[in-house]
Amino acid sequence: MKDRRWEIRESAAPAPETMQRLPRSFFARPTLEVARDLLGRRLVRMVGKRRISGRIVEVEAYIGEDDQASHAAVGRTPRNAVMYGPPGYAYVYFIYGQHYCLNVVTEREGFPAAILIRALEPEEGLDWIARRRRGIPMRDWLRGPGRVCAGLGIERRFNGHDLCAPDARLWLEAGEPVPEEQVATSPRIRVRGDVLARTRPWRFYIRDHPCVSG
Repeated sequence: MKDRRWEIRESAAPAPETMQRLPRSFFARPTLEVARDLLGRRLVRMVGKRRISGRIVEVEAYIGEDDQASHAAVGRTPRNAVMYGPPGYAYVYFIYGQHYCLNVVTEREGFPAAILIRALEPEEGLDWIARRRRGIPMRDWLRGPGRVCAGLGIERRFNGHDLCAPDARLWLEAGEPVPEEQVATSPRIRVRGDVLARTRPWRFYIRDHPCVSG
């Protein structure tokens, strides 16, 4: 039976109370707290004067140089420098020679931590996203980190983008926070590294949501 809680549809406009941009203080907290709190928030990209957005339904946390699944495990490099802060910036990288992935930087400046946006529920600009995801079912448009970036047109030029700047073209909004009973956790998906890296329950997602990638 279809779970009607998770119908995907475009509303005329988000409720004003859900459109407040998340401040830098939201991201300048322990990463696992931020990761859980990101569920239900809205990721928005401006294309011209048009909003393209999705509700966050799945994330993964990467914390510190001792996290063998993190890009920071090798220490600071030109590639991962954005992970070292300040918080509230976008860390975008290219993977497998074909996909971009979006992360949001967390915690204090100088400490490498970020949260991978793994999946969104499409909200605004559905026709715009559909043209970029032609031939793919709607539930799969933004279902996976590479698809998030493909669907919203997020590329390398957004690496180091200040998500909290007043003139940001990519940002996060309050959205509708998810009740605790709807939140699930698991080990991160397809990560490499030691036993801790492969087993830490640092993936957070909305339970039973059709757009979750795992």
